[in-house]
Amino acid sequence: MQRLFHSCEVNMKKRINHYLLLFVMVIVINFFLPRMMPGSPVKTLIGEDAGSLTAAEKMGILEAYNLDKPLYLQFEIYLKDLFTLNWGNSYAKRQPILMLIGNRAGWSLLLAGSNLLILTLLGTWLGISGAARRCKGKGAGLLIASAGVSSLPPFWVAMILLSVFGVHLGWFPLYGAYDMWAKKHGFALILDVLHHLFLPLLTMVITEFMTFFTTARYGAIQVMAEDYIRMARMRGIPERQIKKHYIVRNTMIPVFTMIMLDVGYLLSGSVLIETVFSYPGLGTLMQEAVQARDYPLIQYTFLVSAVMTIAALFLADILNHKVDPRSEGDFYE
Repeated sequence: MQRLFHSCEVNMKKRINHYLLLFVMVIVINFFLPRMMPGSPVKTLIGEDAGSLTAAEKMGILEAYNLDKPLYLQFEIYLKDLFTLNWGNSYAKRQPILMLIGNRAGWSLLLAGSNLLILTLLGTWLGISGAARRCKGKGAGLLIASAGVSSLPPFWVAMILLSVFGVHLGWFPLYGAYDMWAKKHGFALILDVLHHLFLPLLTMVITEFMTFFTTARYGAIQVMAEDYIRMARMRGIPERQIKKHYIVRNTMIPVFTMIMLDVGYLLSGSVLIETVFSYPGLGTLMQEAVQARDYPLIQYTFLVSAVMTIAALFLADILNHKVDPRSEGDFYE
């Protein structure tokens, strides 16, 4: 028992060290990658108008972003600003970067969080149902249909839905997260937000459904083949109880891992889908930053997305061993 406890403790330390190393690599890459881009930093920051600046104006821009200092001093300032949350201002939007990310993150959380909830419930239910019906020769149609639909490019699905239900039928708004011109409050505002959310959410559910469906389906098939399921049926346990207490619970283990992996993308959202629907999330913010060549905003939006992904992976790794103790130690053996 003591050896087992010691082994678990060693594995925990190894996991923490691996993720800390990954976190450090992201921080370092986030600093050096923009500085390795070809061309002048001033042109990266200002764009095509950089050629019309005087030498003094160019030097002023370099000083403003500490780009006139040696690389090691730039890295030292970068680390200090990073951990003190002094992320500076977006030169294109003239607003604090931390405020911009905070304002946009809520909409991405709403979109991706709703998508994750629907995919978990719908994908798990249909996946387990499909696994149970496969012996009867049913469920193959849903598998083929979901594979075909999920293989479509997300931006193409978004444009089709927008053109049909937004432009042609006029059932849903074409852009935004709410009606900026109508001063709605309370329940009316909630309905307006849901009205704007429907099409981008439907796009994400359609294009990502296959992952959750197949994970639940194949997980349920593996569980149904286990000896304890046969023993439960031999003991005369009702099929409904077997499904609820054995199949569903054990199928949720791989689904749970998939959920935690998806949590890493909650704050980054979907750049393509948010861009098509002009939804004011972090994905749109990234796209606007790239178009404006807003170097500081690009750097920190990437960093937030990467750190969220690492944190979610770490949480999934830890909780997965709590949910399924059988996997303890397997990863590092």
